[in-house]
Amino acid sequence: MLTATGREATSKGDAERARAPIPSSVRFDEPSSRIVVDFTNGAAFMVPARSIQGLENATPAQLAEVELLGETGLHWETLDVDFTILGLMKGIFGTAKFMEAQRRGGQSRSAAKIEASRANGAKGGRPRKIS
Repeated sequence: MLTATGREATSKGDAERARAPIPSSVRFDEPSSRIVVDFTNGAAFMVPARSIQGLENATPAQLAEVELLGETGLHWETLDVDFTILGLMKGIFGTAKFMEAQRRGGQSRSAAKIEASRANGAKGGRPRKIS
């Protein structure tokens, strides 16, 4: 039996849930290589599939196996990968170490990158912006 406070809390929770976007479906969109979450309010959220830890080397067929885990998560059974939708929406695509490696990926200083930069500099470098 609920007390008055319990009924009030339940009523408040139900009202909040009615306003919140609830995930209705999830799919892998192969042409864009994105995971797409559709919500009951008509909104959608997309995230690059290979930016998510555990999915970097997955095949399109494996990525297509994505399923909703309740109303809060995404699950890939064969890959044993789970993520919360809210976490992905906040830009959390993996562990801190994984995220740092992803961020630094474009900042690598390989010999080939240094050589290409020097060759571009010899041609006059990057074009100046016109104000």
